[in-house]
Amino acid sequence: MKTILYLIRHGATEANLARPPVLQGCSHNPPLAPLGVRQAEATRDFLAIRPIEYCYCSPLRRALETAAIVAAPHGIIPIPLDVLTDSYPDGEALAEVAQRAHTALEELFSRHAGKAILVVGHDGANQTYLAALLGLTPDQPRRLRLDNCGISVVVREGEKTTVNTLNAAFHLQGIAA
Repeated sequence: MKTILYLIRHGATEANLARPPVLQGCSHNPPLAPLGVRQAEATRDFLAIRPIEYCYCSPLRRALETAAIVAAPHGIIPIPLDVLTDSYPDGEALAEVAQRAHTALEELFSRHAGKAILVVGHDGANQTYLAALLGLTPDQPRRLRLDNCGISVVVREGEKTTVNTLNAAFHLQGIAA
């Protein structure tokens, strides 16, 4: 039985587009920038032909907006989960982000075994989960670059979990920053 997880970072906000980019965390809850909407629409179009039965996201506005756009062709409404949020403003350690992201995503794999799941989250939570699957040490997640609306595909078959795709962003070519 194969379970597929499409793990996506939210579309760009004005803070992401600033030079240098501004870290948003939980205390900053902006909407998607116009570019972020275009990124989400391109991601929607790319994933529209793939079967996706469930959609979860961070409760922060940028993730909710991205998830709603991407999930629309599948007729599913994103379910916000607090544990998928960005890092908390009280200085949450990367290890804590990693633990809650790992626990949440493992729960979704168990709950929806044999299905395809879309999860829209944030850079830090997504990075730490993928880094652990790739065998990186707890201090190495930032080595993974995750573009806004980049798609990572994680597949679980039986007891084996693999990262089949890491940060696919080719569907975003031609979308100007």
